[in-house]
Amino acid sequence: MFEYLNGKLVKISPTNIVIDVVGIGYLISVANPYAWSALMNTEVKIYVHQVIREDAHSLYGFVNEAEKALFLRLISVSGIGPKSALAIIAAADNEGLITAIDNSDIKYLTKFPGVGKKTAMQMVLDLAGKFDATGTVGISLLDAGPAGNLALEEAIEALQALGYKATELKKIEKKLAQETGLTSEEYIKSALKLMMK
Repeated sequence: MFEYLNGKLVKISPTNIVIDVVGIGYLISVANPYAWSALMNTEVKIYVHQVIREDAHSLYGFVNEAEKALFLRLISVSGIGPKSALAIIAAADNEGLITAIDNSDIKYLTKFPGVGKKTAMQMVLDLAGKFDATGTVGISLLDAGPAGNLALEEAIEALQALGYKATELKKIEKKLAQETGLTSEEYIKSALKLMMK
């Protein structure tokens, strides 16, 4: 129904952003909300996909059309819902994801939250060889300014919202805390890299 929205970014939370379009606030779930921090209170264009269920009408947002296309491919796999697809996209390692799918690397794929062995095998079965250059895309936005522990706390909240367990996050939190001056987005990317090892 919707292709994209143009509006002012007015709110960021661990799981969502809110875009004000002519006085209407659209709540949009995105892979890494804090990646949008540098764009707060500015006009943004966000590509969206609407999911309609009995109990909810939800919007999922993407930086560009390639990220949206990857999301749509992921949710076409049995066992992967929108939340799991966002968690996979949040890792921002699309090249690694595509390589893992094409090489049937089940161990790599099961590192994503909500992806077990059966779902990983289904991803390989459904998606192997179906990605082209448009599937490989950088997902970062603009770099935000430096932040302190608040940025790390926001990153941990966002990772929990994506489905990572508190025990997994505790293992890497000390390493992340040693990296000072990072934005929430940078902490999230760093955390995802550490968890994917």
